[in-house]
Amino acid sequence: MFVKRLLLFIPLVLVLFLLQSYVWVPTYENQAAGNPNRLVTYIEGSSGDAKILNPALNADSASSGIVSHVFEGLLDLDENLDLRGRLATDWQITERAYLAVNPYHRFPDGTEVTGTVLLHRIQKTWIAGADEGLKRYVQSLELLPSTQREETISLLLPDADGKPQLKDVVVTVKVPARVAFNLSQVDQDLFDRLTPILGEQYFEHFPYNELIRYPKELGKETKDALREKFPEILPVGEHNPTIVFHLRKGVNFQDGHEFDAGDVKFTYEAIMNPKNLSPRTPDFEPIKTVEIVDPYTVKIIYKRLYSPAINAWTMGILPEHLLNDATMDREKRDRGLSEEAQATFGMRDSQFNRHPIGTGRFQFLEWQGDEYIHLNRFDDYWEGPAQYQDYYMRIIPELFTQEVEFRTGAIDFYGAQPHQVDRYKNDPTYQWFSSLGFAYTYIGYNNRKPMFADADIRKALGMAINVGEIIQYLMYGEGERTTGPYPQNTEWYDPAIQPLPYDPQGAQAIFQQHGWKLNGDGWLEKDGKIFEFNLITNNGNPIRKNLMIIAQNAWKKIGVKVNTQVFEWAVFLGDFVNTGDFDAVVLGWSMGIDPDLYQIWHSSQAGPQQLNFVGYTSQRADELIVRIRQEYNRDRQRQLTHELHRLIHEDQPYTFLYAPLSTRVLDKKIVLVNDGADGKEDYQKIYPTKSGDVTFHFHKWRKLEFTPDF
Repeated sequence: MFVKRLLLFIPLVLVLFLLQSYVWVPTYENQAAGNPNRLVTYIEGSSGDAKILNPALNADSASSGIVSHVFEGLLDLDENLDLRGRLATDWQITERAYLAVNPYHRFPDGTEVTGTVLLHRIQKTWIAGADEGLKRYVQSLELLPSTQREETISLLLPDADGKPQLKDVVVTVKVPARVAFNLSQVDQDLFDRLTPILGEQYFEHFPYNELIRYPKELGKETKDALREKFPEILPVGEHNPTIVFHLRKGVNFQDGHEFDAGDVKFTYEAIMNPKNLSPRTPDFEPIKTVEIVDPYTVKIIYKRLYSPAINAWTMGILPEHLLNDATMDREKRDRGLSEEAQATFGMRDSQFNRHPIGTGRFQFLEWQGDEYIHLNRFDDYWEGPAQYQDYYMRIIPELFTQEVEFRTGAIDFYGAQPHQVDRYKNDPTYQWFSSLGFAYTYIGYNNRKPMFADADIRKALGMAINVGEIIQYLMYGEGERTTGPYPQNTEWYDPAIQPLPYDPQGAQAIFQQHGWKLNGDGWLEKDGKIFEFNLITNNGNPIRKNLMIIAQNAWKKIGVKVNTQVFEWAVFLGDFVNTGDFDAVVLGWSMGIDPDLYQIWHSSQAGPQQLNFVGYTSQRADELIVRIRQEYNRDRQRQLTHELHRLIHEDQPYTFLYAPLSTRVLDKKIVLVNDGADGKEDYQKIYPTKSGDVTFHFHKWRKLEFTPDF
């Protein structure tokens, strides 16, 4: 009898427990009940853990996301994608240029070239205002005497087994007298302006062999490699762009140590130290010297024209006092490392990388590997503390689990896909964002292949694809047509250029004009050969796989026979893309903000393991690309990029498909908090900036107890 009563009683107790849980357990709507700190704690879901929390060393997105909160650069981009000062309050860009005297040359009138005569003739033209550029940009001229220096040149040469290795060669350089120019702004055409004075061949016939001496016992291969570097060792005309940064006073690192110019110079030196293996080295390689003028002024002198170089200073600045040689020596001793470990000890081995200290809005607290990273706000941040007190990055590998936790309020953000975002659009609990980022998706044709050598044929292939339907049905509307190599939300993209029309009949007509006729089986044929090729992409990306099938069916309708294949990423990249051994690929680029497209589109970058893997070549494109990366005037850069955009659009080395929209979903209770004029808080809806970034004002974000009515 007791057992029967117990069996009846247990279900009743369980029902009562569930009923009280319904009343007592906080729901999504009142998730802060019993835990008010939840309103000032932001929790982000990440599929992968960070690796190294050091801005000079990290290369993965999870690490970069944390680093961006802990560290700050001299500059960053504002809402309109213009550079603005952060640790630097302002900066000036000028130039100092040098023209070496070529004593083996004669002026157009037959006069022998000497330093004095060269300076006099340039001064005469400058003072007379005969050249508008010289008159506008040159501030002063001087003649520098000849000097001599020794320099160690590193050459990459094959060893006995054919493997590349560095070989150092000491050379003696006799630097001839030089005319030095001080310019108010960078002028890449400076030496072209001097052609009427110098004559056409001044730069071509320079006596390097007389001025650069090296050991006689060098082998032929070493001598040949060294001679190729002569123009670098002793430039006839040398551009030295210069940036002077004025630093913000009163900024402290999160340990209380004051930030100053020494930290800027140390950061540069740490990046360029080969022992540290920094992935940022190419960004800072154009720098010639970093000079400390005073504790709050730094002068950066560059060894050549390269206008995107200034963007490198958006990277976080390291604290010299925590990573200098003395501190590193102390750390390796305190950790009791072996002699062997101490001998190879470098910044990558430092505990700083797991306990970083920067000048950013949030400071590091804790890192539980594969679980979470915890930051809290830095109350002494120079621009004032953030609204959120705590920031967590939780490691949740599965996207499905991330979404479940998001819907229960356990996390505030996860990487929602376009089809997932579509589910939230009519849900009053959430706010969703779809904004243009810096990426685009394309079909790339191997321009080296005879079938793709003609721009008309590449254009016809693009006209056969209905990109509008791809955006509507495959991307759930989360994409926009794109026409060229620049992100649409930058000024480098020319919005006047119209996308290819969807015109299958017009595409087929172009093929017929080039001698391709439909055969009895419905395939385009010419000289007994069917227009047939292989289209490939990587596994693990369902959108690209579907794009490949859509393109295959579209081309079949006009008579183009296409075979499709999907490969694992390593195989796809290593065996096909990097080697150029493919017909056509479905891929995408995630671009940056600067207009330099040298690596992707310049013909010199079309070899194995390079990024112009479609083999696009155009003399005019090459000229534009070089001028763009050497141009410091923004208006002229914009004109050049628009011309390059139009040229690539006309050549159609890619079929440019669409720019995917960046999608994000947040609780509607998360808002921007501003201080009102009356002293009360003012709430504003979160919005994306021009870059598509909705987190630009993250320091103003906070979660409210109620859902605001906007």
